[in-house]
Amino acid sequence: MSVIRKSETMDRQQLLKQLDKRWTAFKESYAGLSDSQMTLPGITGNWSVKDIIAHVTWWEEEAIKHLPLIIMGGRPPRYSVKYGGIDGFNALMTEQKRGLSLSDVLRQQDETHRQLIAYIKSAPEDQFMRDTRFRRRLRLDTYNHYPKHAKAIWVWREQTAGLQGRRSAQLFRLSLR
Repeated sequence: MSVIRKSETMDRQQLLKQLDKRWTAFKESYAGLSDSQMTLPGITGNWSVKDIIAHVTWWEEEAIKHLPLIIMGGRPPRYSVKYGGIDGFNALMTEQKRGLSLSDVLRQQDETHRQLIAYIKSAPEDQFMRDTRFRRRLRLDTYNHYPKHAKAIWVWREQTAGLQGRRSAQLFRLSLR
């Protein structure tokens, strides 16, 4: 008898609900920050909140680009071969996005996320009924990716804002339960 994990039985609506919950928590991690706070480096390495938002956006773009290929049975190019690894890809994309204004990054984030949700809503239902390659890629590029970066922003806020940041970080942790 095999054990069925919750992730194997999640349908499209459950997945969208999970994605939305974690997306909301990600956006809440930087809600209320000023434009100057959003562009301060040092949240994760040299990245600012703006850089993190751009990073999350380019991974959503990667999902949108590669999920149709996965559905058709294809395999996306390996990041290790094409870019020298995921870190190489992230470094390349960081340089490409660095010159964008905060408003451009936020606009791209909103547009890309809308496209992602529309794509998920249009994808074949059978891709959601078990743990498919489609679901694994979607999970890695989106809703399991957002909390890592939201946490980094909350930790930075906690370090820079004192008690208010600690309360916010506690609320973030509770929102993921």
